[in-house]
Amino acid sequence: MVTKSLAEMEQNVPDSEARKRLSAFFDEDGFCELDKFLSADGELSSVVAGYGTVKNGISFQRVYAFAQDISVRGGAVDKTAALKIKRVYELAAKSGYPVVGFFDSKGGDINEGMAVLSAYGDIMKASAAISGVVPQIAVITGVCAGCAAMLAAMADVAVITEKSELFLTSPFNNEDGKLAGAGSAANALKSGVCQISAKDDTDAISKVKQLVSVLPQNNLSTGWAEVSEENTSEINASLKGAELVSAIADVNSVIEFSADFGSAAYTALCSVDMDTIAFVATGKAAKLTSADCAKIARFVQFADVFSIPVVTIIDTEGFEGSSAAELSGSVRDCARLAQVYATATTVKINLISGKAFGAAFAAFDSADITIAWENAQIAPMNPEAGKVFMGEELVTSPFAAASLGMVDSVIDAANTREAIGSALEMCADKRVSAPHRKHANFSF
Repeated sequence: MVTKSLAEMEQNVPDSEARKRLSAFFDEDGFCELDKFLSADGELSSVVAGYGTVKNGISFQRVYAFAQDISVRGGAVDKTAALKIKRVYELAAKSGYPVVGFFDSKGGDINEGMAVLSAYGDIMKASAAISGVVPQIAVITGVCAGCAAMLAAMADVAVITEKSELFLTSPFNNEDGKLAGAGSAANALKSGVCQISAKDDTDAISKVKQLVSVLPQNNLSTGWAEVSEENTSEINASLKGAELVSAIADVNSVIEFSADFGSAAYTALCSVDMDTIAFVATGKAAKLTSADCAKIARFVQFADVFSIPVVTIIDTEGFEGSSAAELSGSVRDCARLAQVYATATTVKINLISGKAFGAAFAAFDSADITIAWENAQIAPMNPEAGKVFMGEELVTSPFAAASLGMVDSVIDAANTREAIGSALEMCADKRVSAPHRKHANFSF
């Protein structure tokens, strides 16, 4: 047996796009590769894996990562690739650090036959085992197909570049494969499978670094931004959605989620006084659709598992009401939204900035503290409908709601930032003893 030197072994390792992505993601000289020379049948693995540091202000975040290497058999997933990815998940669970996966592969290695299914199954079980324990971020930088697409969708956050493709079954081989947009990055964003869009690899890596810097390391730690700029923007009653969140949050700290999914809701991570906060804002459209409910529910559930406080800005006439919505089962997503809010044990602050009518008010009504602007309207149904059905004017005053204990304080819009900051500070040490159970049986 001929023993090769380290230099000779290094020559056989390609300087691939996968390694370039990991080098760009981690700090200079901050990446330590795992199982570099692991091979199957004498060929190097189609996955590059390891750990390292990502700079966060003046401190560092430790991260585990893997990147599929399309230069090795088209990035085909085989038993060695599965072994490396699985090991990354297992080490991340032991040490409590986030996992970032770069997806760029044409699928499983069909030469391994049925064994490739077992390989994918092992990866999915390892990912599911750490779900809610450490943050998982999927970065789609090329083709992400079949089981890999399922794995990417299982992550807490999925970032996709504009020219990437994501699909469960190839739309090009389906009978209806000519449908525009099937398998595209645009559709992955519009359908809610991916949460963040990136122009290219460089942009994706930059956005993932920002995410890693504000997310908690694990479910036992808290997220915070080390550097922030005080927000001096004036807040008035005309502000809605993204503009209002931007006016409350620390300057340049907002990361929007699922911008192309759901037309009436806005979701974003940001910092408030350097603490990581999840914001939900309604009001982009009059009523919440099924997609809006699914978008909000997933985002709040993600925030809850990592104990990220949730601030919900309510300005909606309720849920979409139509025969088409009923036939599609929209109540399922509305119920899921209500379940997620009710079972979430993280800090929850509600700000009623406009309309809060009917079932939508009830669905959001599990906050620790509820604040309302003095011009807010709160009613069991749309006041116009109330006049028709009840023959009288409905009382919509936030002061009337406050007299019933439905609102904790009524404020002038100009005092919003201070009121939310105070509420978050007072609830920071919140403790909840939940009933013993595996988990809520969420409606999907």
